[in-house]
Amino acid sequence: MSLLPPADATPDVPLAERLRPRTLDAVIGQAQLLGPGKPLRTAFESGHLHSMILWGPPGVGKTTLARLMADAFEAQFITISAVLGGVKDIREAVERAQVARAGGRGTVVFVDEVHRFNKAQQDAFLPHVESGLFTFIGATTENPSFEVNSALLSRASVHVLQPLSDDDLRVVLTRGSETLGAPPLSEAAVQRLIGFADGDARRLLNTLETVARSAGAASLIDEAMLERALGEQLRRYDKGGEQFYDTISALHKSVRGSDPDAALYWFARMLDGGVDPRYAARRIVRMASEDIGLADPRALRLALDASETYERLGSPEGELALAEAVVYLAVAPKSNAVYKAYGEVRAFIAQEGTQPVPMHLRNAPTKLMKGLGYGQGYRYAHDEEGAFAAGEHYGPTDKPLPHFYRPQPRGLELRIAEKLAELRRLNDEATAARRTTGEG
Repeated sequence: MSLLPPADATPDVPLAERLRPRTLDAVIGQAQLLGPGKPLRTAFESGHLHSMILWGPPGVGKTTLARLMADAFEAQFITISAVLGGVKDIREAVERAQVARAGGRGTVVFVDEVHRFNKAQQDAFLPHVESGLFTFIGATTENPSFEVNSALLSRASVHVLQPLSDDDLRVVLTRGSETLGAPPLSEAAVQRLIGFADGDARRLLNTLETVARSAGAASLIDEAMLERALGEQLRRYDKGGEQFYDTISALHKSVRGSDPDAALYWFARMLDGGVDPRYAARRIVRMASEDIGLADPRALRLALDASETYERLGSPEGELALAEAVVYLAVAPKSNAVYKAYGEVRAFIAQEGTQPVPMHLRNAPTKLMKGLGYGQGYRYAHDEEGAFAAGEHYGPTDKPLPHFYRPQPRGLELRIAEKLAELRRLNDEATAARRTTGEG
């Protein structure tokens, strides 16, 4: 999608506001909501405006979409900031909506950062949303499941907005440069600015405006000029560049190497440099499953709990839970046995091809399937001694499968290895006994 001419070309107005789209087709990104047949596109085209919550990171178009909806339906647009507002602002919005309704006009009440309203303040919207006095649109950067009360959630659709892609940001950057009349940017500077923006169009345009003001009569804006204009803010963390991935690698390897101090250092470096803590949380969960595994199954649950805690608390409070997970993973016993086993079994399947499920392992929910032999000969483990059907075969063929999973002699996997060894001994004895009696 392309941007239409800016709504306000006054130089004193911030660039991000000057470039705010005035029509739906001018919006960049969010194809999952605005593409043909998608929810918000359908709402615009059908003429049916519904109450909703727009959930997404900063600078991805939440306010813009709310304004466009009000314009498309010729509705009064009332903005309330949950950071600064309260019940008094809600009451005034209700009064204005009643006046507009008397004049035959609808109203859109847009609540920015709706998650910052408490339950009582959120409840104040309910009767008016229910009666249709106005259309409620809330914007939030936090998970509405945690931050918006269930009564309001039940009356509003939740639409998830995504960070703008690098290609989207490149379009925004081009249009911003043209509007400012700024010197051209080197390709390295473009990539650096896009990485710094991290999917946030407003951040990109604000940064571009700062750099353009300092460019003076320069014929080209390069990386050196960016660093001079933005200083420490840009230098600390090169999002999307080599330093970004090097720092992640250092964190992962410190955890794997059981060094909690180094792991905590690199984690703090990532956050200090501007990485999205949600990205760090995803990497922490990956470390728990890849490098700790069943040596300490609690590690994965703790990593997930830390991620959920961050979603509930946000920054900076939620970052402590992520730091706790980093330290725990670093000191936990290590095993990549499941990680390796999963890779080996995928390679095995690719090599061996698709094998049919043996008849005794198939489900037999109908009389016909039972008559065809489905499930015949299956031994129900719970009816066997020790709840283990010694000698039973569960692979796709009579040929035993390789031992993909090989527990490491650390943590809980020590006991798992002992258990597997005992089960395999029982299997071997049962198989030998069948051969002796001529059953195998």
